Amino acid sequence: MFVSAAFPEISLDGGDVTEGVVRVGDTVRRPMRPYSPSVHALLRHLESVGFDGAPRALGVDDRGREMLSYVPGRAAMFPLAPHVMTDETLAALARLVRRFHDAAAGFVPPPDAVWEGGSWDDAEPELVGHCDITPENVIFRDNVPWALIDFDMARPTTRLFDIVTTLRHWAPIADPVDREPAQRMCDVGARIRLFCDAYDLSARERRRLLDLTRLRFDRSYVVMRTRALEDGGGWARMWENGAGERIRRAAAWLDDNWDELDSHLH
Repeated sequence: MFVSAAFPEISLDGGDVTEGVVRVGDTVRRPMRPYSPSVHALLRHLESVGFDGAPRALGVDDRGREMLSYVPGRAAMFPLAPHVMTDETLAALARLVRRFHDAAAGFVPPPDAVWEGGSWDDAEPELVGHCDITPENVIFRDNVPWALIDFDMARPTTRLFDIVTTLRHWAPIADPVDREPAQRMCDVGARIRLFCDAYDLSARERRRLLDLTRLRFDRSYVVMRTRALEDGGGWARMWENGAGERIRRAAAWLDDNWDELDSHLH
């Protein structure tokens, strides 16, 4: 696709791993990765079933970059604004995630689908989840969570694993020393309960939530250390900036506060 001078390339910052992401007019251009065609298939499915909370896959440009629709709004960048951590925002996010999961549940991946690796749930996959719903990957409009972006970590998983990953960042399930200023006074147990209620998570899944969170911490530590050593780049930078230590502190905080958190789930 020809890029005219009327649409200059504007660098889009914020990603930890993917570099070279730019905005061109009302599109986003990103380097193609082995998993990009699989992600595009997922995005096309979401469009086909009417889910409006994700970018649209638009193909590949003349420089071999993937093209996605630009989602208007503002990502929840750091430092987090106060409205990002309100109960109303968390409930709206839970409903957005539920709509995404319901839309993704009917997606049948191509037989040759390739997905980015990461930590995992031992249960049988139920859908292709986002697996990276951090604040930076949620677009707000009028201070309300509106859309999910950056599906690079999407892969077959369970609803609960995607929820656990989301709560890791949004409850947040983290040692207070690693929380954003806007998060330090959060009642984490109450926020986990609020998210589960707004998502309408089953009692059976609530009983698994903390166990799966602990398992995710263990596996995320190993995966991130391995990717830092083998792939370098953004993975190595995150590791050098203390990602492993933050995961270990979060796991220890979870263990220390297990009973109090569990009381909110039952």
